[in-house]
Amino acid sequence: MKPVTLITGASQGIGAATARLLARQGHAVLIHYAHQADAAAKVADDCRRLGAPQAIIAQADVSQEEQVLNLFAIADKSLPPLTGLVNNAGIVDKTACLADMGAARLQRMLGVNVLGSMLCAREAVKRMSTRLGGQGGVIVNVSSSAVRTGSPNLYVDYATSKGAIDVLTNGLSKEVAAEGVRVVAVRPGITDTGIHATGGEPDRAAKLGPTLPMGRAARPEEVAEAIVWLLSDAASYTAGAILDVSGGR
Repeated sequence: MKPVTLITGASQGIGAATARLLARQGHAVLIHYAHQADAAAKVADDCRRLGAPQAIIAQADVSQEEQVLNLFAIADKSLPPLTGLVNNAGIVDKTACLADMGAARLQRMLGVNVLGSMLCAREAVKRMSTRLGGQGGVIVNVSSSAVRTGSPNLYVDYATSKGAIDVLTNGLSKEVAAEGVRVVAVRPGITDTGIHATGGEPDRAAKLGPTLPMGRAARPEEVAEAIVWLLSDAASYTAGAILDVSGGR
């Protein structure tokens, strides 16, 4: 079975690094993006150059069910049967205390980070589950070390949403393990990506890196290596696991 992987939030950062690494290993990839079409197209070009038999892009707001359904319909139409999902799409917002967060912010955070991941996981299971006629597969959810720290005075809403990802990984892994679907997660720490700019701290990785046990922030490629291992047959007996890729944080 040829590997075919859908990576959400793959126009930059960890998602883009994962797509490129999967391409080197012969995966066909669907590169999902929310806003940055040009960046996603560049990642797709890189993937084809690196050896992906197919690399396509598709836009969706993963918090919207109809758009998630369309995203997976594009995968069905354009690629062989899906074997992997990397649930990487996620957002942060400006740093704030919970007392200063409005309901619209909280709804958007949970909509993208939690509902989006659950909808994508649901559609992947529908296609992969042997009980439902599929041939098995792997779902890798991207959590965060913020689950352990709680991110007080920064973005406790983001940390809360990633806590839900850990619970999803735990519960869904048990639900579908006997159906040929492995559900696992990675929990990155401070990683040098553009997401920090969204929170108003573009230099956060450089500033906090020296305070970490390993003395630096992670590169996106280092998190991607863990994701790709979990997707691979080398991790064939790994289900429900949450792998910390946090430099000892």
